[in-house]
Amino acid sequence: MKRTIRTLLAATATAGVLAVGVPALSSAANASTATSAGTLDGLRQARPFLFNYTFNGHLKVAGGNFTVDRRVYLAVKYNTGRVAFAKWEIARTHAVTPGGAVYVETTIAAPCAGSGNGYAQAYDEATRTWSPRLRVTICQRID
Repeated sequence: MKRTIRTLLAATATAGVLAVGVPALSSAANASTATSAGTLDGLRQARPFLFNYTFNGHLKVAGGNFTVDRRVYLAVKYNTGRVAFAKWEIARTHAVTPGGAVYVETTIAAPCAGSGNGYAQAYDEATRTWSPRLRVTICQRID
């Protein structure tokens, strides 16, 4: 009985070391990640993402999977490419957002009627990675 348990534990421990010790990346993917994406540990992280909501009468853009404690550039642009808002922010850990998270309150009024006449996009300086574009509506106040 003791021999069976020892054999079973040894096999489990060996399988655990093999599963944990070998990343599930091909050599080509691993090489391109380490050089072109600029990750610090050579492992590919999940792609950054953005989402938006209204807060304090303004458009708020947030996102995750950025490099923790590193700079992220957030830009909100019209579809023509003209910048409506831009800001550098430091990505921090967050309880519900994976990876490094950014939460930025813009100066753009919200909510407003209309369709997406612009987009938000963020750049992770550490990995040199852009998030996908997030379609947003950019309002202009008429007071």
